[in-house]
Amino acid sequence: MSTRILRSAMLCVMVTMLTLTGCGKGDAGSGGGAGGGSTPNAGGGGSTGGDKPQIAFVTNQIADFWKIAEAGAKDAEKDLGVHVDVKMPPEASAVKQKQIVEDLISAGINAIAISPLDADNQTDWLNSIAGKVPLITHDSDAPKSNRLMYIGMDNYKAGRLCGELVKQALPDGGNVMLFIGRLEQDNSKYRRQGVIDELLGGARLDRDQAFYKSQSNAWDPVGDPIKGDKYTILGTILDGGAAQVAQQKAEDTINAYKEMNAMVGLFEYNPPACYQALQKADKLGTVKLIGFDENDVTLQAIKDGTCVGTVVQNPYEYGYQSVKWLTEILKNGKGVVPESHYVDIPPRKITKENVDEYWADLKSKKGG
Repeated sequence: MSTRILRSAMLCVMVTMLTLTGCGKGDAGSGGGAGGGSTPNAGGGGSTGGDKPQIAFVTNQIADFWKIAEAGAKDAEKDLGVHVDVKMPPEASAVKQKQIVEDLISAGINAIAISPLDADNQTDWLNSIAGKVPLITHDSDAPKSNRLMYIGMDNYKAGRLCGELVKQALPDGGNVMLFIGRLEQDNSKYRRQGVIDELLGGARLDRDQAFYKSQSNAWDPVGDPIKGDKYTILGTILDGGAAQVAQQKAEDTINAYKEMNAMVGLFEYNPPACYQALQKADKLGTVKLIGFDENDVTLQAIKDGTCVGTVVQNPYEYGYQSVKWLTEILKNGKGVVPESHYVDIPPRKITKENVDEYWADLKSKKGG
């Protein structure tokens, strides 16, 4: 036990003896202070942070993407003098995510940043959390909830960028299959739709994210093929957020759709799953691969020429900015929240021309 904690405990006992009212609310959970690391886990309370503001950064599952975001959150912890708990559900489960947040609330956390797994069905619950502590969303939004703000990118625009990579790979058109974990999340719906609209073109190119917010029936269905003049979206394969399931479904798709010209993986683990399936089928390069996010397998495939490119977010900034804004809100109140309730962290395309520079920067942020 540190000297500071021992002195605090002794003082607490003295006050208790004098006032018979107890020593108040103590630190929740266990762990290090601002300099200590946080390991992904499924629950438990916040870590001890003394008098520092206690901020939680909650993801939607464990993934390399979120490890980059954790690096940003922990750097903000050091820079801003707060304590940050990074929590990653062991699987993409709204139930697990809820358990983690409820434990954090019980442990006395001061503010929470979360990437909702099922925004529409989590709205009432998110509102209950927002009534207790400052709540913001990152990566995936819950715009119908009482969250204070969203930190992330315009996923519709990101999907359009991904569609541009498909057109680069197949300039004369072709048959495209989309792969994604689930469509309950706000980010996945817009991302998928952006790819489709970019490929089908025409009047769809005038659409934006606001269009789909106002036209609830405009989303393209998942089932039947979606045909345009040059491109056909064969379908959208859902895997529930499981990488092993994603690879098996990619393998099954390669066997079932001999006419498929391109595979587009829209979650971080999807491109590697498609890559492994294509490699197993000896079709790397024959069937074009287009990715999303910055898995090492995806980046290496871009370097090798077996993946056309990927659209990356900036998870490091998701972590850093989430902690920064929650710290500001805790210090100065909700009035500091921007009028738009949105902090835009734009996506960009990574191809063979810029992959080395991007990957080097990514490794430096991850500390490796």
